[in-house]
Amino acid sequence: MNNILEIQKIQKIYHTTNGEIEAISDCSFSVNSGEFISIVGPSGCGKSTLLSILAGLEKPSNGKIHLLEGCSIGYMLQTDSLFPWLTIWDNALLGLKIQKKDTKENKDYVKQLLITYGLKDFVDKYPKELSGGMKQRVALIRTLALKPDILLLDEPFSALDYQSRLAVSDDVFQILKKEGKTAIMVTHDLAEAVSMSDRVIVFSKRPCHLKQIYHIELSNKQNPIENRKAREFATYYDLIWKDLDINV
Repeated sequence: MNNILEIQKIQKIYHTTNGEIEAISDCSFSVNSGEFISIVGPSGCGKSTLLSILAGLEKPSNGKIHLLEGCSIGYMLQTDSLFPWLTIWDNALLGLKIQKKDTKENKDYVKQLLITYGLKDFVDKYPKELSGGMKQRVALIRTLALKPDILLLDEPFSALDYQSRLAVSDDVFQILKKEGKTAIMVTHDLAEAVSMSDRVIVFSKRPCHLKQIYHIELSNKQNPIENRKAREFATYYDLIWKDLDINV
């Protein structure tokens, strides 16, 4: 695999009236094309801050980010962020319209995504008429509409109940693999991380640094639901839990 993204010695310092707060002290890793990476760590350690830096919403205080030439990044937030007054079709097209890329070709691509992923009968509906899982699919399609090479997922299933979370994580995983996308996901759910990822990156407490990287090798690796049944699953879960620096 080829590196699509390299993160080199990223540091993030916030300046407040009470002085400096270091959110990220030293973070370096690379991402391969087509890879699914999860980032886990204690609450408030800087995981979402790193995604904001990768998305270009914040600037690092030090360090460099190298994105393979010609590649782009899409960001899917914690909530579906669909506008309730827009139809599913208009919500799905929103990013294209904002960037003035709503060409016939791109609209046809979105239409095909909606058909492929079970939403063709809901294009004229409004978000309140959809389940939580379906709304997350619309949000993902809206992000995919811009054809990013890398997707950043910030706790994308946190607003869902447990059963919906399992089903939607499976949906999202299958969609990203089918579309050939690279993904970096922040999650607090270790089972989610182990079952979905090629690698799991563990961050330390704030100011965070990269503590450990686990290459997830499961026997008969399939989809996230089936991967939870793999005999190695519990071993990875326990190892990562012990690395988290969480005192209960």
